[in-house]
Amino acid sequence: MTGWAWTALALYGFWLLAAFGARAVIQRRRTGDSGFRGLSGTPGSASWWAGVLFVVALLGAAAAPIATLAGLPVLIGHIPAVHAVGTTIAVLGVAGTLIAQRAMGASWRVGVDQEERTALVSGGPFARVRNPIFTAMAVTGLGLALMVPNVLAFAALAALVIAVELQVRVVEEPYLRATHGPAYAAYAARAGRFVPGIGRQQASAADTNP
Repeated sequence: MTGWAWTALALYGFWLLAAFGARAVIQRRRTGDSGFRGLSGTPGSASWWAGVLFVVALLGAAAAPIATLAGLPVLIGHIPAVHAVGTTIAVLGVAGTLIAQRAMGASWRVGVDQEERTALVSGGPFARVRNPIFTAMAVTGLGLALMVPNVLAFAALAALVIAVELQVRVVEEPYLRATHGPAYAAYAARAGRFVPGIGRQQASAADTNP
């Protein structure tokens, strides 16, 4: 398992640096702003927990392969096919994350500033799915968990899924409805939340008529 653990750690490190470090540098060069907004909401609120769980997921994804290297047993026996499938899924997730981030352009943010207004992105991978970056992140997390399937890996994946659900439903969707009004309502009615066709929102007359 050590070989797979090292591979998972290297892939995770690349994803972290590319999706957050390099992306922030590119964002700052293009817009003068790194795009990081930090935690939102008061401590203990759903939005605050979303940010906390994101941090837990990121730390857990790094801790999982390190723990395996230190001797923590895996929950699934050493089955090379499972680890190889996990690697493929993780690579696809990393690629999807970077592609979706690039498509978001200047509107890319980590966190939400309720007073800020960014352009509504609805093209490219966002045409069918409203949150392709989060979808790709979850795919990456699943792949990494299959590469090193120990308890920390699955706990990190669970934390990521809960964080994404809270962030999208409690923080981002209300913000986008308030900021973009009818434009977002029409977009949400045709694009799925995380996968095409699923999670589309019914637009009301009040949403579509300013």
